Amino acid sequence: MTRFLGVRSCATPGAPAGADSSPVFKVRTPEFPANGPSWADSIASELNALEAASLLRKCRVVDSPQQPEVALTGRRLLNFSSNDYLGLAADPLLREAAKAAIDRFGVGAGASRLVCGTMAPHRELEDRLATFKKSEAALTFSSGYAAALGTLSALARSEDVIILDKLCHASLIDGARLSGATIRVFPHNDLGKLESHLRWARKQFPSGRVLVVTESVFSMDGDLSPLEDIVDLKDRHGAFLLLDEAHAVGVRGRNGRGLAFERGLSERIDLHMGTLSKALGGSGGYVCGRRRSIEFLLNKARSFIYSTAPGPAAAATSSAALDFLLSEDGEERRQKLAANLAQFAEDCSAFSAAPPSAIIPVILGTSQAALSASEALLDAGFLIPAIRFPTVAKNAARLRVTVSAIHESHQIRELCAVLNRLLAP
Repeated sequence: MTRFLGVRSCATPGAPAGADSSPVFKVRTPEFPANGPSWADSIASELNALEAASLLRKCRVVDSPQQPEVALTGRRLLNFSSNDYLGLAADPLLREAAKAAIDRFGVGAGASRLVCGTMAPHRELEDRLATFKKSEAALTFSSGYAAALGTLSALARSEDVIILDKLCHASLIDGARLSGATIRVFPHNDLGKLESHLRWARKQFPSGRVLVVTESVFSMDGDLSPLEDIVDLKDRHGAFLLLDEAHAVGVRGRNGRGLAFERGLSERIDLHMGTLSKALGGSGGYVCGRRRSIEFLLNKARSFIYSTAPGPAAAATSSAALDFLLSEDGEERRQKLAANLAQFAEDCSAFSAAPPSAIIPVILGTSQAALSASEALLDAGFLIPAIRFPTVAKNAARLRVTVSAIHESHQIRELCAVLNRLLAP
């Protein structure tokens, strides 16, 4: 393992005056066995193993805006894989907001926000987010991943406990691991096991913080959390709740405020986390909560403190997206999404009711089965990549179909016709 040794001075005892005494880093270089594999061979071996297991991934270049139809490797494809649930990523409203912000504030933020990067659009966005989520304050991050990593690693310590749903997003798992807290995992939406973990945590760590972490809409299955019961349990056992609403905002609740708002639970949730890169059409992540909690994160969340702030245009476009959601046009767009989901369920024989979110999993089992189905869809003119381990469990590979508010009826009908053929027994 490569180890960085402490800062040492290279001056020697008795060195003449004026000799160079600048500190240097001494680095121990990795040591490989004399007959062991080279670095390149070792990496190649792992890549070959991924390919053999149908788990090798590659980036595909899209040469067009993110819309229902995209240009990919010289072909026009119908896109049913994007998280742009409301079709805002290329909307003129957000484009104009970005242009105006660039004209006024330039492109870059200059530094991390605690140095010189807090610009007016960042503050305006956080004020809007707090109002939108019915919270006292908000803090924005460069990505949803950074929000999860920074928040969980700041909130929990080695004497604390984090309890996660088994299907929580990788960013939440990584943040929990980084915190150093004791981690317990409960089977997906299993309230009995969650309560058992809460009792255990209170007994074993009586003076520690106990934090429950779950999602309102789960990113790969598209199903909902039993949120009322989870809130009751965390209150009964004196725990805190961090709720990730990344895939619910814009989709669930009046004006797309999320599942917590829809269920009347906003004020009972300690921290609301989400992303600006899905239904809001932009980029970045956020956490909303009580003012003191947000002040704590501002001082403790390393992914916030040590990251250059997003450009002012990114913040301005997210503010414009929030304003759109609160408008009549925004609510009409959300209702159009609901209508498209209902049509999908009607046209696709594998589904009997409209899905609760814009995420529709078609579980095929093996990675190869999912890849084959994805390739067949690509040949038919549809972009729906295969989702495989480790994103989902082994033997739970799938197509993750997503429907947006700006898909046309005929596009949904065409997709369902192909899916019906592929999924026929």
